[in-house]
Order: sequence, then structure tokens, then C-alpha cells
Amino acid sequence: MKTKSLFRMTAVASVALMLGALSAEARPGGGRSSGSRGSHTYSAPPSTNTAPSAAQPMQRSTTTPAPGMQQPGMAQRPQATPPAQGSRWGGLGMGLAAGFLGAGLFGLLSGAGFLSGLGSLMGMIGFLFQIALIAGLVFLVMRFLRARREGAQGPMPANARMGGMGSGPMGGGDRMPPQPLAGGPIPGMAGGSVAAQTGPVDKIGITGADFDMFERRLQEVQDAYSREDLNALRAIATPEMVSYFADDLKANAQRGAVNRISNVKLLQGDLAEAWREQDGDYATVAMRYGLTDVTLERSSGRIIGGEPRGEEVTEVWTFRRPHGGAWQLSAIQQTA
Repeated sequence: MKTKSLFRMTAVASVALMLGALSAEARPGGGRSSGSRGSHTYSAPPSTNTAPSAAQPMQRSTTTPAPGMQQPGMAQRPQATPPAQGSRWGGLGMGLAAGFLGAGLFGLLSGAGFLSGLGSLMGMIGFLFQIALIAGLVFLVMRFLRARREGAQGPMPANARMGGMGSGPMGGGDRMPPQPLAGGPIPGMAGGSVAAQTGPVDKIGITGADFDMFERRLQEVQDAYSREDLNALRAIATPEMVSYFADDLKANAQRGAVNRISNVKLLQGDLAEAWREQDGDYATVAMRYGLTDVTLERSSGRIIGGEPRGEEVTEVWTFRRPHGGAWQLSAIQQTA
């Protein structure tokens, strides 16, 4: 009887883990930060009204970090301090210091004083050395505690230092319309659902037509991914992103699952930054959108994951276009 109960508990736990994995890997991007943002791949995009918290660093990317830049998620390997070069006294000095300290510690352990092992004539020097040693230890402990206290407080969040710009949510409410600039109204996405930021972050001049394309790409990517149409994805996403989508779809198929996405609607969004590089233009936008995202059992169509009632997601998407070409999705980053 106990064996049967244990077996049932193990089966339930296994199913729960499987459903959790399916839920975590639903929708394009698999709930992870993937792709490339050109030279900005390992730099956090500026915070915005839509995504005031920092975007998570890339977990999957084919872009190699610049020399000297530590890739997120990789621990820095400690390096040994090289010996001093050109000093003929380095080894001898360390040997004398080690012997001197060893003799003092032996004196302490024997109860005769720190430097009693070196002779009674050095009693006064040993006493002063003990005081200096104790004072040094106290100083190191206080410095360690102060460093831990400052580290626990953490740096000031980005949204406390600077405010994002952008429109409020769609559909009425207390949404404040964007204020017009001297050169005319701020362009918006889909009639004002996303307002462009002003300032140095936009270095290429994003227009209303660009925002319309970003919103269209959001819906097209979700639809093509739901239909498992890799050919359609190749037309609207970079080869790197298509390879990640293909891997995720293959993993779903191996588990006998399929992801179905519907009712995609942009609720709010704004521009984080836009810039130009040798290989093309880049634009990073924060988007909060609603969707119905469920995972079905491929054979029966039974819902085994997701939220049938719909949900809201906030992500940071980066688009790239070759000079004179069309925008393609090049990265998706999750927000904290």
C-alpha cells in the first residue's frame, strides 16, 4: 500500500515538473532572453515607462562579448597574483617574515607571549607588535562588515535615477496623451499606443511607420510560432532567432506538446534606444501585450499548460534592418 502511494506521489510530481517546464518554455523566446543586439548585446537597454525594471541579460546569443567584457552568467575565474619581477629581495624578505611570524605564534600558543621565542631582550618589541596585530585585525573585521552592509543595500535602481518616456495603456482610463514637440506630435504605434522617446537614445529617427511595423511583427511572430511555420518566421526574424524558435518547437514536439497562441494585442510600449551600425539599424522597444498562451497535448488537444483565460507579458524586443531593408526580430529579453 505504501509502495502504491509513493508511486502516485512520484507520478504527480513528475507531471507537475513537466507542466512547469512546458509553461516556462511557452510562447516565442521560451521565457528566456535570446538573440543579438549588435554591439549592444551585452549592454542593458535603457529603462522605459513600459519596462521600468532592467531587462535580463542574454542567455542565448551568437554574439561574442568584446575583449575584457565578462559574459553574463559566466563566473570570473580568479587569477593568481604573479610574483614581482626584477626584485632580488622578494623571496628572502618573505622567508624572514614567515619565520618571524612563526616564532611569534609559537610563543603565543605556549603562553609566553608573541615574541618570547626570540629572546627576552625583545619583550618590549613583542608587546608593541601584539598591540599592532590586534588593532590590524579589528580594522579588517570592521572593514569587512562595512563592505557587506553597503553591498546589501545595493545600487539605486535605474528608474529612480531617470524617468522613462512613452504612452500609457490603451483603452481609455487615466492615460495621458503624449505632449507635442516643437517639430510636431510624437509618432505612435498603431495610432498612439506606443510613443517614441526623444533625446540621444534615438539616433536614427524612428517614425510612426516603424512603430506600426514593430506592432505588426509582434503579432506575426506569435502567429507563425503558434502555427510552427518556420518559413514565415524566416521572413520576419533573423536566422539566429529562427534557430532558437526551431529548437523550442522541436523540444515541444519531442514531448508530444504544441504551443497555441491567440488574441495577441499590444497594450503599451515605447522606444528604449535606436542606433546605427555598419551592418544595419537597430531599435529596441519595450512592449506590454496581452495574449492567450496555452500548451496542448499534440495527440489529444488537451490543455496541459498555460493560461486559457489570457495573460499580460512585458518584454523588450530588438529589431534589426539592413540598410534599406525591412525590420526583423533580432532579440527578445525578459524583464525582471
